[in-house]
Amino acid sequence: MIALKILDIKDFMSRLLKGEAFDPFWLVEASITTYNTFTIDGSLHRDFFDAPLLEALDRTQRTYSLWREVKPYCFSIIRGKHTPLHFKFVFQLSRENTSLAVTDSGLLIDPEDVNGMYLNFQFHGGELTCTTGTSLRIFTMDKTIDNTWDLMVLSFFKQNGIAFEQL
Repeated sequence: MIALKILDIKDFMSRLLKGEAFDPFWLVEASITTYNTFTIDGSLHRDFFDAPLLEALDRTQRTYSLWREVKPYCFSIIRGKHTPLHFKFVFQLSRENTSLAVTDSGLLIDPEDVNGMYLNFQFHGGELTCTTGTSLRIFTMDKTIDNTWDLMVLSFFKQNGIAFEQL
């Protein structure tokens, strides 16, 4: 796990809310506090979908909304004259990309043993931070998966021009 301070919040928010870099991530949860606190649980409710969509979700093992699907709602809450008092976004790497990350990195772990690889963004007191995290179905003392995910996130931020400093 690493913690990063986002240095150019305005630029980051533009990339997050108007850009496409984060669109493939699954949104686990969002909480935005302005004049009210708006909370979004990104969990998909299977009963809502018809059979063809359920098949597509099953093929990708998707259990959460994509960021690109929820982003317009979050943008409508955040935009305006006033900066939010607080927000938190929890993103998860898709199952497909998690499997690719594990196998491409040559890790000695079964991709099925990885519950998720996460990005947690939190804005509070005028500062925006990002922390990384992983969740496994098994117990291991080996932190290689954590280190691999951390390096992937650092590379992703650099590739997307996101200014940060490691805390």
